[in-house]
Amino acid sequence: MLWVLFLLLAWAAAGLACTRLCLAAVHAATADTGAVASTGFPADSGADRAPALTLYEAAFLSGGPVRVADLTLVSMARQRRLLLAHTGWATVVDPDGRDDMERSVLGAIGPRGQARIAPVRRVAAAADSVRRLADRLAAAGLAVPDGAPTTVAGAVRQVRAAAAAAPVLGATALLMPGQFSESRGVIALWFALPLAVALLCLAIARFEVHPYNRWASPAGQRALAALAAHSDGTYLASVAVHGVRAAGEPDLRAAFAHRER
Repeated sequence: MLWVLFLLLAWAAAGLACTRLCLAAVHAATADTGAVASTGFPADSGADRAPALTLYEAAFLSGGPVRVADLTLVSMARQRRLLLAHTGWATVVDPDGRDDMERSVLGAIGPRGQARIAPVRRVAAAADSVRRLADRLAAAGLAVPDGAPTTVAGAVRQVRAAAAAAPVLGATALLMPGQFSESRGVIALWFALPLAVALLCLAIARFEVHPYNRWASPAGQRALAALAAHSDGTYLASVAVHGVRAAGEPDLRAAFAHRER
């Protein structure tokens, strides 16, 4: 009967993960209601009624602080004020930043005017200018506040892990010595139940709270949809929303592919 312990583990993982997802969805809906009340726009008014976003704001809501740093680097490179080599190095051409984000990037590169892109991204993402941007978006109800309860995206990942753990625990229980062949089907059926619960929870979340976003609240996601609808796929808007992978230049993608040592 040792397999019962594995079954309890599977049920505990599925139950805790699904409960966490439900609580995260309720919290997101409550926060969205507060954001709607503060803006005066109904939640189902569509993307056209969502507040307009700057590219920096869109980058943060789409990918967080690192995406803001990436957008700043790409924007400066497009203006030929910064050179991004495919070897993973950034070289300053124009040392005068035009806003706080650019000054943060230049400060991360340092006085030598050249540095590897990976540490520059890390330092620029932690700059005060990005932190102020995050606070402003959170105050407007567009971003998930720092230190908030579990986000829907994080809860969905936990449910997926629980769904993957159920068959693994079931297989372990079936492979244990001393199991009679006639009881294997019953044991497999018991382990199929927590798997079914986790999959059902994921299916409901897919229809009710998709897309999952770690950084943007439901109001922020509507604002992102409005930006995508009105940006006509411009280069920097695509980078802000989809990241450097949306850039068409292979050398630029290669420059960001280098990881920090």
